[in-house]
Amino acid sequence: MRTAAIVREMPDLVPVVDLRIDDDSWRDPELQVAAVVRAAAVAALAEAGLQGTRVEVSVLLTSDDEMARLNARWRGRARATNVLSFPALDRAASGARGGFLGDIALAFGTLAREARDGGMTLADHVSHMMVHGILHLLGHDHETDREAREMERREARALGALGIADPYGDQGAPMRREPA
Repeated sequence: MRTAAIVREMPDLVPVVDLRIDDDSWRDPELQVAAVVRAAAVAALAEAGLQGTRVEVSVLLTSDDEMARLNARWRGRARATNVLSFPALDRAASGARGGFLGDIALAFGTLAREARDGGMTLADHVSHMMVHGILHLLGHDHETDREAREMERREARALGALGIADPYGDQGAPMRREPA
């Protein structure tokens, strides 16, 4: 993975990433989670055309249990999920480009299981979900097939900048929103 290279290649994109780790599983030195999260944020912001814009994002690296609590509280779904995004404001309506984007939560157990089952590294999957979360904070969604295809295209380009293969490949159907 080119985490250091992506940051060097985009020096005018310096997001402030407030990282909070509340599950020790994230502290594996081989994962280098702080570098992975920051590089993914830089790649997602570059894909969104936010070069030279000061942005901040808060990232919680948590357990499946805490993610299930967050998911139940904010989405009414009492189960863990891989990523949750909480935009700070309606960016599309406000026309805002910089400032505080919002909060992202990532669940270690779910991401580790998905990475293992999908035959990818945990770092690559964390990068993918971080890019996915940033795009949600910027107002992108996947409620319709058209939105899903556009979001997947943006994710694939951002991940490509990190040297990570397109996670959707030639699967055909776009991602759908999670069923209620």
